[in-house]
Amino acid sequence: MSERLPVIIQGGMGIAVSNWELAKTVSMQGQLGIVSGTSIDNVLVRRLQNGDKEGIYRRAMAHFPNQEVVNNVMKKYFIEGGKGPNDPYIMVPKITLEQKRDAQEILILSNFVEVWLAKEGHDGLVGINFLHKLQMTTAASVFGAMLAGVDYIIMGAGIPRELPKLVRQLAKLEPGSVPVDVIGGPQVNTTVVPTDFVSSDTKIKRPKFLAIISVDVLGTYLARDEETRPDGFIIEHNSAGGHNAPPRGKIELDSNGEPIYGPKDIADLEKIKKLDLPFWLAGTYGHPDKVKSAIALGAAGVQVGTLFALSKHSGFSKETRDTLIGKLKDGTFEIKTDIKASPTGFPIKIAKIEGHTSTPEGFAARPKLCDLGYLRDPVLAESGRIIYRCASEPEDKFLKKGGNEADIEGRKCLCNGLMANIGLAQVRRDGYVEAPIVTLGSDVEGAKELLKTHPTGYGADDAVKWLLSSLN
Repeated sequence: MSERLPVIIQGGMGIAVSNWELAKTVSMQGQLGIVSGTSIDNVLVRRLQNGDKEGIYRRAMAHFPNQEVVNNVMKKYFIEGGKGPNDPYIMVPKITLEQKRDAQEILILSNFVEVWLAKEGHDGLVGINFLHKLQMTTAASVFGAMLAGVDYIIMGAGIPRELPKLVRQLAKLEPGSVPVDVIGGPQVNTTVVPTDFVSSDTKIKRPKFLAIISVDVLGTYLARDEETRPDGFIIEHNSAGGHNAPPRGKIELDSNGEPIYGPKDIADLEKIKKLDLPFWLAGTYGHPDKVKSAIALGAAGVQVGTLFALSKHSGFSKETRDTLIGKLKDGTFEIKTDIKASPTGFPIKIAKIEGHTSTPEGFAARPKLCDLGYLRDPVLAESGRIIYRCASEPEDKFLKKGGNEADIEGRKCLCNGLMANIGLAQVRRDGYVEAPIVTLGSDVEGAKELLKTHPTGYGADDAVKWLLSSLN
């Protein structure tokens, strides 16, 4: 008997907006809850430096199969009672191609913890979302999630051709490798060796893998070979939140400075159906009527992000959530697809909020630096060694590393801004506190409708029940 497919996939929104609590709530409603694996290593160590006052994360770590790893992390990052409010966070080592053991330990442990907490106390489905762009973190992160029994892995923001092979390798405790793109040079493999961290008799299952795509051409490419064939697709429209695929062909902008998408940017569902794999539709599907229409089109269901991001169970700090809800209620909510903001070069949807780095004033107030470094690109320098650069780092450093001046304008530090969204903002030694930067989808009508019946805020369970109401 085949496993029942979920109708609702709660979108994987980073950094830790799709946290374990949100995923667990959705999962317990019989649907697929997703945690975000983006930057989760720094999220865990900041939670530990805040003292883990309720003992939640230490409870999860107690179940990790190698307590030596736990002890190493605790010794370095845990602060009994929490750090002072004006003290900076200690950060994890920046990930590189040549990964040291301590960097892999925290990647493996942090992904384990987030998935374990999402799965604790129930038998529902839990998945994890990764960005293909973060290639250097993928192997170790996937292994950590698999150790916790993750059911689904979801990946977008690129061509995730290596994931099916990777999960098969790791499920057999074989070394798992991910080829990383190096600008100006050949790909370099990053590898995790499972038996370096757990015993050879450890049992882990192979999770299902869903590839996020925007056009049928990519789906056809991935499905044609067993090595790259996923277990299904999430077909994402350009109205979806976070990073979007750029328009195919020459990019043209409308009067608001947003990219113009055309028919070539829309997936042909008839071609998708011929691939004989389940698929879910995403982007403006956060409404009961849209769920019903997606199923009528042949989809297994929908992926919904923004509706859940605005729920009481998401990882947004209370301040950030209250600000967003207030703007929805008073009609001042504004979001724009910005083609310059992301260091990745992908268009990204950003909410305009006073005091955030999304505004010119907030952007100008922030010291320009790159200290988390998740979006850095490895580059083969003229010297023959590999260096790392990010378009949001200081301009002189970026240019000195061979970057193009055209790639600098408007680039924002997403890593630090997204960390601030969830109440884990870095405090600089000069007193500057990192400001948030919120990414959401264009469709907020579902949230507005739910807020009419839940004026003090709605839960993720309320959102699931409402989305499924048209199928009853």
